Amino acid sequence: MNHWGKVDQDDIVRARNVLLASGRRTLREEVDAYRVLAQVSPAAYLPLLARALQRLTYDSGSGKKHAACLALCQEAVAVARSIDPAETARADVLYGALDTCQRELYSLGRRAEGLAMRAEMLAIGRAQAELSGDPVVKGLREWAAGLSEEGRYAEAADAMTELVSALLPDGPGGGALAWSLLAWIAALHNAGRSGEALAAFKTLVRMEAAEAANDHGPMACHLYSLIGYALMLDDCGRGEQAAIARQEALALLTELADTGERKSWSGYQSSFWAVLLSFSGAESDRPASDEPPPPSGAAPIPWSPDAKLRCFDRRHALREAVDTIAVQATEKPDQHLAELVRLHRVFTVHSAVYWEHRTHLFAERVRSLFDDGVGLARRLAHHDPVGGTRTLARILIDRSTFHTAAHEFRPALNDFRQALSYLGETH
Repeated sequence: MNHWGKVDQDDIVRARNVLLASGRRTLREEVDAYRVLAQVSPAAYLPLLARALQRLTYDSGSGKKHAACLALCQEAVAVARSIDPAETARADVLYGALDTCQRELYSLGRRAEGLAMRAEMLAIGRAQAELSGDPVVKGLREWAAGLSEEGRYAEAADAMTELVSALLPDGPGGGALAWSLLAWIAALHNAGRSGEALAAFKTLVRMEAAEAANDHGPMACHLYSLIGYALMLDDCGRGEQAAIARQEALALLTELADTGERKSWSGYQSSFWAVLLSFSGAESDRPASDEPPPPSGAAPIPWSPDAKLRCFDRRHALREAVDTIAVQATEKPDQHLAELVRLHRVFTVHSAVYWEHRTHLFAERVRSLFDDGVGLARRLAHHDPVGGTRTLARILIDRSTFHTAAHEFRPALNDFRQALSYLGETH
């Protein structure tokens, strides 16, 4: 979308009148005025034009994107690039324009172009960090997420290692470190660096323990981190350490069931639960071979629109697959019941993440799925007392964390105790 050209004095006067008028002007009028004035006073108006173009891409009133959203995004990037490099505002303006444009490119499935823009954002962040001396490089998180979505896990793990290393010295802060640790753990695990992933998980557990002990964070988040850590320890063949972590989780859950949280929290702990649930469920998820696994270890907000849509849309196919194999499992449980339990767990995890992201009333949307999952796992344990019983324990722990997220601590404790009894860890 190119609106550059010669302007005369009448155009300039009209544009200034639009901006100076006391009446309410539309965003479209504002953009048109900035387009004119940017040609005569670029230093003053190019940054304003770039930001106005970004706002024009989305109508907050209707909740819809502009029909020419991508063209507007690309124009904003072109405008930002045209700002004099000597202008101090250029870097931030260009970063913002690139950020808006990459999201639109991802939403259209143009992933390579979106990732290229994230690379440029990272380059800007590195330049700014070098100038300011700030160890935290802006754009690393988005770059790592893009790499993970492409299955480039080793590079993603390196990027998250750099980010977490910069964040760690300042401690938990406003929660940025906890979310970064979750993404780092997932990237390390996906890259096959299990030892580093376990060490990172241990860092998260210790941090959440300290936060809860000092009333700086919810006990529930400490609980979720312990349970997630135990699951990873199990998957890495460290059963004794996993059992110790679960005993710590049991003590914490017992306190929650007896007294509840020590203080009231805003509710972000349910998002923390959903992220760790998605990570624990990733091992059972087997997407089509031509696409990377769904995102894990990160809340849905940082996902690209394309990855988010792809992940959440899989719920429909998973629901159909579950319904189909349920019939087969009824007729031939020895052949199909284990696969039904696996598929139902994947469907439950996808649904829980989807609904938690959309409504604080998520519990009622997915409660029956967790209950059905336990019922199916009990059937499997009957047919396969060895493998099925361990599966039942894991799914009971899933439901226990769900009850905790729904502030139903007594049912959560009951499920967790049952799970430990099936694992032979009751003392």
